[in-house]
Amino acid sequence: MAIRVTEAKRGMVIRYEGELYQITKYEHLTPGNLRAIHNLNLKNLKNGRQKELRCRTSDQLDTVFLDQREAQYLYRDSLGYTFMDNKTYEQFVLNAEVCGDAMQFITENDSVTVVFVEGEALTVEVPASVVLEVVETDAAARGDTVSNVQKPAKLNTGLELKVPAHIKNGDKVKINTETSEFISRA
Repeated sequence: MAIRVTEAKRGMVIRYEGELYQITKYEHLTPGNLRAIHNLNLKNLKNGRQKELRCRTSDQLDTVFLDQREAQYLYRDSLGYTFMDNKTYEQFVLNAEVCGDAMQFITENDSVTVVFVEGEALTVEVPASVVLEVVETDAAARGDTVSNVQKPAKLNTGLELKVPAHIKNGDKVKINTETSEFISRA
C-alpha cells in the first residue's frame, strides 16, 4: 500500500529498493522560499545498515503490513529456536539471525511477540524488562558496602552483566532489555 511521504511516521516499516526498512527519524524541512524536503533515516531490518533518504512532498512510500503474534519459546536445538503460536498452537523454528540478541533475555516457556512480514518471521520483541536468576557471581567482599560497588554476574540465560555487591547466587533480578543493565532485585 502506497502512502504519501507526508504521512510517514517514525517506526513505520516500508519497502524501498526491494528491501525492508524501518523509519528511525523523519524530518520535514522548508528552506526559505524553496520546496519542502523530507529527510528520512532508514534502518535495514535484515542487516541493520543505516540509510538516509531525501524525498519531495509528491513522492510515495510503499508501506508493509506487520503481523504480530504472541508466541511461547519452547526449546533450542540444531535447527534453531522453536516457538509455539499461542492461538493456533502451531510450532515454528527461527534461526539465530532472526532472534538476534533477544534470546539472552528469554528463558524456556516465556511469552514473546514475533513480528511477521508476508508470512516470514522478521524479529522477536521482548518486554522492556525481564526477571532472570543469578547462577554465578562472586561473594561480596567485606567493606565494599560503603560505595556503589558492582560485581560481574552470570544469569540463567548466559547473559553477563554488573550487579550490586549484595546480590547472591540464586537471587532473581530485574533487567532492562534495551541496555542490558540491572534495575532491581525481584
